[in-house]
This record gives sequence, C-alpha cells and structure tokens, in this order.
Amino acid sequence: MNKKNVFAKAVDIAPNSKVSLYPEPFYSMMKLREKRRLGDYFGLSKFGVNQTIIKPGGISALFHAHSHEEEFIYILEGEAVLKTDDGEHVLSKGMCAGFPAGGNTHQLMNKSDKDVVYLEIGNRDANDSASYPDDDITAHKNADGNWVFNHKDGTPY
Repeated sequence: MNKKNVFAKAVDIAPNSKVSLYPEPFYSMMKLREKRRLGDYFGLSKFGVNQTIIKPGGISALFHAHSHEEEFIYILEGEAVLKTDDGEHVLSKGMCAGFPAGGNTHQLMNKSDKDVVYLEIGNRDANDSASYPDDDITAHKNADGNWVFNHKDGTPY
C-alpha cells in the first residue's frame, strides 16, 4: 500500500515518458497528447485515472472500443469533439461521457486552437481487448497485463 502519496497537484505529477503504447505508424499520431497517470501515482490498482491534455489538432486515441474495460471522461478545460458510432458531439468544460464495456466506439479530437484538458477514468480488466474499426490494428492484454498489438489479419506489429 502506498502511504506516501495521499494528495498532489496534477501538474506536479510527471507526464508519461512515452506518448503512446501504439506501434508505428499510430505512435506518432499521439504526439499532441500528454497523459499524467494520476491513479498510478497514488498506487491505485483497481481503476486508472489519467489527466490528459490534447493540443490543438491532436486526438485522444485511435477510434476504439473496449471488450471489458469501461471508460469515463470529464472535460476540465477547452472544447473537444467526441466521435462515436452516432456521429460527432462537442464537449466543453464540465461535460462528461461514459463508455460501458463492449459499448460505443469513441475518440476525442481537439479541433480548437486551445488545449483540451480532461480526466479519463477506467477499470483495469486483465481480459480486455480493443477494436479499431478505422485502422489495421487490434489489441489485447497478455498474461503479464501488457498490451499486445497485431494487424487485423493477426500478424504482429
């Protein structure tokens, strides 16, 4: 149990050193995104909490859906465009969205000229996989809980 870190300013928690876990060519598409793993900082293991910043022109992730994980987002600053199976929706400060496991495919985009800052919360399910309908990529967690990425035909990246 982590007894050292019980509070902090999110800005004081170092951002991830890697912009993404995706392989190329998708890794480079995340260069306008910065994540701070707040949940990891506090030693949370059952769910994750990230403060994410998307610079103008950036995206949160590839358009995706999870098989077992649920996600919740809450906009702190700026204006994001949420792309789902139902189309595009503008989310501004104070708005939120949730994605049940096996539910709506989703992605946040920053089409504005200011940063979007939001909280991203999700459970950590060892059986999770992700589908990406717009791209030649699939993902699943291995026995160690790490993401493994393949092409849709099953060949590894």
